[in-house]
Amino acid sequence: MSLRYRITKRNNSIKNNTEQYILQAVNTGTIDLDYISELISNECSLHEVDVKAVLIALGLKLEFFLTDGKIVELGDIGRFKMGFSGTASNDPTTLTPKRNIKKYHINYQPSKKLKQRLKAGVDTYKEGRRD
Repeated sequence: MSLRYRITKRNNSIKNNTEQYILQAVNTGTIDLDYISELISNECSLHEVDVKAVLIALGLKLEFFLTDGKIVELGDIGRFKMGFSGTASNDPTTLTPKRNIKKYHINYQPSKKLKQRLKAGVDTYKEGRRD
C-alpha cells in the first residue's frame, strides 16, 4: 500500500503572490460500504449482509450520539466529536444558534495506534510512476 502524490503549483498570497510548488496527495478511488462489508465477511464467519447491517447501525448510532454532544470512541479507528463554526458578537445576549452558528462539522482524532503508524511514515510514489 502506497499513497500517490503529485506536484502542484500554488500562489502564495502572503508573500506577494509568489509561485511555489507543493506535494499534494492524490486519491485513487472510493471504497463503499458494500465493498468493505464483503472484505470483512471474507475475513470472519459473518455473512456480508450481517457485516453491512452492523456498519449501517454504527453509522446511525454515531449520528445519534454525536448530535447528543457525546464523543464517540471507536478503539483503533479513533474518536469523533461534533463541532461548529460561527460568528462572534460584542454582546453575549445577542448570540443565538440560528444566527451565529454557520456550519456544523465532525472532528476526527485518530487512535494512538494510527497516529504512530502515520508518524512512522507512509510509502508514497509520484503520480504516473510506480517505483
